[in-house]
Amino acid sequence: MTAQQWLKRLTHQDADLIIHGAELVTPSGIVRENIAVIDDRIAAIGTEGWSCQYRLDATGLHLLPGVIDTQVHFREPGLTHKEDIALGSKGAVLGGVTGFFEMPNTNPLTLSADCLQAKLDSAAENSYCNYAFYIGGSAANLGQLAELEQLPGCAGIKVFMGSSFGDLLTEQDELLLKILHDGRRRVAIHAEDEARLRERKALTAGKVENHPLWRDAESALLATKRIVALAEQANRPLHILHISTADEMAYLAAFKHRVTVETTPHHLTLVAPDCYQQLGSLAQMNPPVRDQAHQQGLWQGIADGTVDVLGSDHAPHTLDEKSRPYPDSPSGMTGVQTLLPVMLNHVAKGRLSLQRLVDLTSSNPARVFGLVGKGRIAAGYDADFTLVDIKAKRTIDNSWIASKAGWTPYHGDTVTGWPIATIIAGRLVMHSDELLGPPRGKPFVFSDIHNNKEPR
Repeated sequence: MTAQQWLKRLTHQDADLIIHGAELVTPSGIVRENIAVIDDRIAAIGTEGWSCQYRLDATGLHLLPGVIDTQVHFREPGLTHKEDIALGSKGAVLGGVTGFFEMPNTNPLTLSADCLQAKLDSAAENSYCNYAFYIGGSAANLGQLAELEQLPGCAGIKVFMGSSFGDLLTEQDELLLKILHDGRRRVAIHAEDEARLRERKALTAGKVENHPLWRDAESALLATKRIVALAEQANRPLHILHISTADEMAYLAAFKHRVTVETTPHHLTLVAPDCYQQLGSLAQMNPPVRDQAHQQGLWQGIADGTVDVLGSDHAPHTLDEKSRPYPDSPSGMTGVQTLLPVMLNHVAKGRLSLQRLVDLTSSNPARVFGLVGKGRIAAGYDADFTLVDIKAKRTIDNSWIASKAGWTPYHGDTVTGWPIATIIAGRLVMHSDELLGPPRGKPFVFSDIHNNKEPR
């Protein structure tokens, strides 16, 4: 349907869907108003005189712009014994998430157009929500990155300065600078100093509670300072992932002209040493969960606006893999399905407002990455919504987790706030913990990809 045809249809005031009675979290604040959807877009806020095919009663609930998780590892291809796109995206919509960006450390690594297309083909068939995929930046595809980052469905270039393997590990400044000169879109960075990590590995002493001693705050700060300095030389925007230290947060506050910042629910929620004593290697992540002082620094970054985005860093491993003696146990945990319940619980405890949570999970992901039609409840935007009950008390349980890994570090935790429904392109895909209908996800459209065709 063309824009002209769509506007003509609006004059009939006949909606496909009206969401009735919700508190809408809009750019103008929280308002109680009905919302009308035609095809896959928001037709109107305020529906007096409208008729509709379907009506969703959302009285007493809050309607958010669709939540977007901009950092997941769905392990497909090559590692599908612990996750795949179908189950990863199922977990996403059960958790109120309407779309994801997936990372390139699969097998084979996502370094080429063919590997990207294989993921897009699988997602077109299997994803329950919207999607995009990162391409890894490395010596193996240097000189091709400016072209690769322009491919439809590409979220951008992801660089691992540490905590990776093979062609994805990119630690030398000379190579990093060349990568930053090869293209123009925002580059996502895993910033840990690999040389320092190698030097300090003996400090683990086989004890998982030493994980933040081995991968210390200095290893993160060193890498972050290096990549910011290189980006200044190359005049390239950065998005630094999973910031875990108060030191980095304070440093990055002076570079917001260049750098956007992500932190994660687990770094905001779990605290060392308690988490390692209670959960063992189930709390093991890279970069590590750290002590209370670092966590307070992250919350300060939420409060003062340094943090732009929350990503789950959903990175599942099986319980058998996690049970290996540390440090042979792999780092990673599930997270996409619990991102919203965990953060709504923080809202309930007064640590951030619901509006700020929307900034971090909807509005800012759309702004930072240039997502077309996403991130706002406003006429003409895509009808992607997350409907939540901010007063519901629920206990997170492993049996609820859709991931092949089958576990969450939050098992047994009672939270206040829960996703009630996930709506994507005007279709109800989850309600009351029940998945509705087959996979229908679509690739995200990015405004800074030159060869995108007009999607409307």
